[in-house]
Amino acid sequence: MKDKQPIMRIYILSVFLFISGLTFSQNYQQYVNPFIGTGGTGHTFPGATVPYGMVQLSPDTRIDGSWEGCSGYHYSDNRIYGFSHTHLNGTGVSDYGDILLMPTMGEPSFDNKIYSSTFSHANEKASAGFYSVKLDKHNIDVRLTTSTRVGFHEYTFNESGLANIILDLNHRDKLLEGYVRVIDDKTIEVLRRSEAWAQNQYVYARIEFNVPLKINKEKTIFKGVNGEYHGTELAFSFSKKVKKGEKLLVKVALSPTGFEGAQLNSTEIPHWDFNKVKKAAEELWNKELSKIELTSSDKNKLTIFYTALYHTMMQPNIAQDLDGKYRGRDNKIHQAEGFDYYTVFSLWDTFRAAHPLYTLIDKKRTSDYINTFIKQFEQGGRLPVWELASNETDCMIGYHSVSVIADAMVKGIKGFDYEKAYEAAKHSAMLDHLGLEAYKKQGFISIDDEHESVSKTLEYAYDDWCIAQMAQLLDKKEDYQYFMLRSQNWKNLFNWETGFIQPKKNGGWDKPFDPKEVNNNYTEANGWQYTFFVPQDIEGLIQAMGGHEKFEAKLDEMFNSASETSGRHQVDITGLIGQYAHGNEPSHHVAYLYNYVGKPEKTKEKVHFILDNFYKNDPNGLIGNEDCGQMSAWYVLSSMGIYNVTPGQPNWMTSEPYFEKIKVNFEDGTMGTIDKSTNDRMFGLSLNEMPDKNYFIRNHSVVPVIVAESKAFQNKMDISFDSQNNEVEFFYSLNGSDFKMANKNTLTLDKTTEVKLYTKNGNGQQSNTVSAKFYKKPNNFTIDIKSTYNPQYHAGGPEGLIDGIFGTENWRKGDWQGYQSQDFEAIIDMQSTREISQITANFLQDTRSWILMPIKVDYYISDDNVNFTLFDTQDNTIDPKEYKSTIKGFKSVKKPVKARYVKVKATNFGKLPEWHQGFPFNGEAFIFVDEITVE
Repeated sequence: MKDKQPIMRIYILSVFLFISGLTFSQNYQQYVNPFIGTGGTGHTFPGATVPYGMVQLSPDTRIDGSWEGCSGYHYSDNRIYGFSHTHLNGTGVSDYGDILLMPTMGEPSFDNKIYSSTFSHANEKASAGFYSVKLDKHNIDVRLTTSTRVGFHEYTFNESGLANIILDLNHRDKLLEGYVRVIDDKTIEVLRRSEAWAQNQYVYARIEFNVPLKINKEKTIFKGVNGEYHGTELAFSFSKKVKKGEKLLVKVALSPTGFEGAQLNSTEIPHWDFNKVKKAAEELWNKELSKIELTSSDKNKLTIFYTALYHTMMQPNIAQDLDGKYRGRDNKIHQAEGFDYYTVFSLWDTFRAAHPLYTLIDKKRTSDYINTFIKQFEQGGRLPVWELASNETDCMIGYHSVSVIADAMVKGIKGFDYEKAYEAAKHSAMLDHLGLEAYKKQGFISIDDEHESVSKTLEYAYDDWCIAQMAQLLDKKEDYQYFMLRSQNWKNLFNWETGFIQPKKNGGWDKPFDPKEVNNNYTEANGWQYTFFVPQDIEGLIQAMGGHEKFEAKLDEMFNSASETSGRHQVDITGLIGQYAHGNEPSHHVAYLYNYVGKPEKTKEKVHFILDNFYKNDPNGLIGNEDCGQMSAWYVLSSMGIYNVTPGQPNWMTSEPYFEKIKVNFEDGTMGTIDKSTNDRMFGLSLNEMPDKNYFIRNHSVVPVIVAESKAFQNKMDISFDSQNNEVEFFYSLNGSDFKMANKNTLTLDKTTEVKLYTKNGNGQQSNTVSAKFYKKPNNFTIDIKSTYNPQYHAGGPEGLIDGIFGTENWRKGDWQGYQSQDFEAIIDMQSTREISQITANFLQDTRSWILMPIKVDYYISDDNVNFTLFDTQDNTIDPKEYKSTIKGFKSVKKPVKARYVKVKATNFGKLPEWHQGFPFNGEAFIFVDEITVE
């Protein structure tokens, strides 16, 4: 029976388009509260910046690299280490904090425990483009403001004496190269090249003081004769005697290209009038914030809204000098022609809502972003994934630049080369890294191929759909058909029996499966949260689940389940409503899916609940990481009653607006209005016309499933074939033989065998080929593990340690057993007394992930499993500070001895040391062990 089409409640939208004489004189910056999100898990910072500015001048209260301190500031702290000029807004990885200055008095010190100062929130203020605080230690009042490329400091010394300004280049991340040149007693030049998340970041600075200062202390490795200092340790104290109440002013101009660029950029502020710069910053914010005008009597909601809009405009950041020069992905200096070059693209987050918001209110910058993408493709070899300071971090998954490009193209945004953008997008999709080779070959990624296999399959499929929309717009029919077919690959991981999109391993479903479990098969999420990520084919997902009623019931079950997950603790998964997690991005579109089954009242209920409960006018006012504007962009769009569920599709999904009236001032001088009676799915959109041609789309044949009890077997094992489609024939190959049709769906294996399998339907349409390899165990040994492995890292159970299958450096694929806070101990029973001359146990180290080599491994032997004697001890030789993923076999070779039982005992590293990023969490190391061999 065919489901009835949904009857959707239509809200009436009044859109008034006229040429507006708006001068952006409204004072919307008064509603901005930069402290929202600085507590809890928001990871925002309160300092001074202007829209999309190069400078983020803010206090640093965290220097330990902790997750809560990614932005450099956390509201729970009471100590300031200084004021640095670059900060990230709401990320989950720490970086930036460049060019730190700190005012002190008396004898200067470069020990940050000494030059830092306590402070009180009672003496701290922040607004759009401004920050101030009183430093308790020496009673110094600090005020900060900025232009686009220049930070402006004002220090008021409330006591007389020797005033110092500390410059510490060894602040926060690793200094690779430092250079300071003293031009005169009021001007210095600085280069800070550093390594953290961005592995090779260049920041040039020109620092100017309003009065002459002397160097009264320095720390350097090399000092030249012409006032030049360089090395990997650099700090200076600039000082003068001050009277009570005297002010010192400092301007710091930044550049990514060189000292000449920093000098040019310093001309943005040619004077020393702090209040004039502050007022200019406020005017810039008013201009941008006035793009959306709200009518509301609730000042608290106005503050939440305009702070959210403010957060969306703190990045991406301009990354070129005033003359258009920028540092490209090839680390060379280039000239931007006809566009502005930007950095900080958190695309896994921002493609969902932030970039769709920009297509509505900032088409010019959207074009600039895409021109930046194209230049990064030309100069760096591929489109950005998560670009930071001209470095590709490769953080997160997908190639979501293509989503941003496709969305702009279908919405008619001009100003970039469509053909070049398409070339770059297609290139990203045709690479062979990060699971793409398997994805292209078999139509999905399995656990065996790559970690986070489910998420990568789903997000690649969506991105492929985006490329298909671009291909259709450019009349590339074959490419359109190819990428539309790839966009259906989500179906290869949809389990028709469970109704979830779930991982596959060795040709079949990975078992056991718990949709609440957070593990390495999903990206910062679980099966519940990713099952609904098919934005390109929502109707297809509805039908796969059995129609509208069952889909609605599945959504209800998601929101009404217990608000707890199983498996790995994932700090990003917050804001749970059942299994919906608003604190992280994969869930952000899900509340709107009720609209697709004719239940807009449920969309409104969920959306308004989130607006009411997960966004507050408070330091803890964000339920999860701000993630470079994405969390706030969701609020901005949803409160307007619109959301782009499928970026690349030129329409909005709608809900009842949160505010009485919303006016959007477009760049062309026109204006659109939304009120409570309203919604228009085409609000503010000007579309590109698609070619009027018949673009036939081939049906997608879902791959078959190979069903087996395990990957390894003792003597014989039966395997079987299964398919979602009962009307198909199976064709298989064993160990490279020719394919033949299966007369029955079951095979018996008695040796190590590689199986390949595909299906054909009645029309002769063939599926992709899946493969699996089954191993006959090399012996009849058994193992008794005395320790308790983490359920996340089981390697298929105890027998996984002696099955002859060796894990690789990519431990996230599931081939290693993990033990935390305990030693590893196991006894192997060889079933009879044998001569033993060699014992090897393989261990893995991935220090960043808390996995360290054991301190030592002891081998014992026994005849009776009661009395054991020491066979040998192997000490670890791998440095725990070696961050590269490393495998070491602790091999012990001795003269042959006879025994039946072998005991392996590995001593855990224990508590993570102070230098480790897990130390602040009182973390303890994992032992990861895979194969144990006895010869």
